[in-house]
Amino acid sequence: MDTRTDDFYPTRLETPMAPIDRLDPVIHSRGENRTNGPLSEAELARYERDGFLVFNQFLDHETVRRFQEDLAAYENDDRILRAEGTITEPGKQEIRSVFGIHRLSQRFDRLTRDPRILDMVKQILGSDAYIHQSRINFKPAFHGKGFDWHSDFETWHAEDGMPRMRAVSFSITLTDNNPFNGPLMLIPGSHKTFIPCVGRTPEDNYRSSLKKQDLGVPSEQDIKEMANKHGIKAPTGPAGSLIIFECNTLHASNANLSPWPRSNLFFVYNSTENQLTEPFCGNKQRPDFLGNRSNTSALTPVQNDGWRQSG
Repeated sequence: MDTRTDDFYPTRLETPMAPIDRLDPVIHSRGENRTNGPLSEAELARYERDGFLVFNQFLDHETVRRFQEDLAAYENDDRILRAEGTITEPGKQEIRSVFGIHRLSQRFDRLTRDPRILDMVKQILGSDAYIHQSRINFKPAFHGKGFDWHSDFETWHAEDGMPRMRAVSFSITLTDNNPFNGPLMLIPGSHKTFIPCVGRTPEDNYRSSLKKQDLGVPSEQDIKEMANKHGIKAPTGPAGSLIIFECNTLHASNANLSPWPRSNLFFVYNSTENQLTEPFCGNKQRPDFLGNRSNTSALTPVQNDGWRQSG
C-alpha cells in the first residue's frame, strides 16, 4: 500500500528548482507548553532564529570517560566493523560512522531517554518523540574525512519519507571539538529555507552516500548565497558538550588533519505525529538503522543517572 502524503518539499529533481520558504514552525509547542520546559524563552528564540543551540559540558567528565571506553571498544570489535550499520572511510577500514548506537549499548539507550533531553525535545517538537536514527561519527586524527554541506531533512524526506520538518538532532561531543579537528559547521538561519536538490536517487544510495554524499547536496551557488547571507558558525568546546540543531539546518564539517581525533554522538528525535511514509524519491525504504519504522512509540524517560550504569 502506498502511504505517501502530499509532498510539500520536492527534491531529487531532474532540473533545478528555486528554494522554498519553510512551511512548518521551528518551535512546535504553543502557549504554556512552550514555556513549560528546561529551555528559557531566550534560548527558544535563539533556536528559532539560528536553528541550533550549544551547551558546553552537558555531561560531566566521569560520564564522558565511560562513553569513551565504550567507543574504544567499538573501534576494536570485529563484529561492529562488519555490521551493516557500520560505515568505513572510503577505501579504508577505519570507522566513519556507527548507526543504531542506542541498540548496541544500554548506556547509550538510557542516555537517549534522559529526562533533561526528552523535556527539551518535547518543548521543541510540541509532542512526544521517538528515535528516528542514532549514530556516532568518528574522525580519526590525521585521516578523518569531512562531511559535505547538506540538510538532514532533505535526505530523511526524500529517502525515508519524513513528511514535515518536525525532528531535531542532539549531538554530544565525546572528544574535545576544537577549530582544527573538523568541528561541526552550521549556517545559522538556513533552516528557514528548503533547498531542493537535483539528481535521481539510485536504489540503495545509502551504501555510497554514507561514505561520501553526492546526492542531496545543495549547489555551490545555493550554499554560497546562504553563507553570504547568514555566515557560518563552528561551535567548539570540551568533551561532553551538547549541540542541538534543527533538522533542516545546513551543516558540514571539514577533514581532520590535526593530531587529535574527533567523535560526536548523534540522537535524532522525530515527533510521534510525524511518522514516516513511503520515501518521496520513489525508492524502497532504507534499512531500519537509518530510518526507524519498527519502534516509533513515544520514548519514556529513565532516572537521571540511568545511563551511568554498565553498558
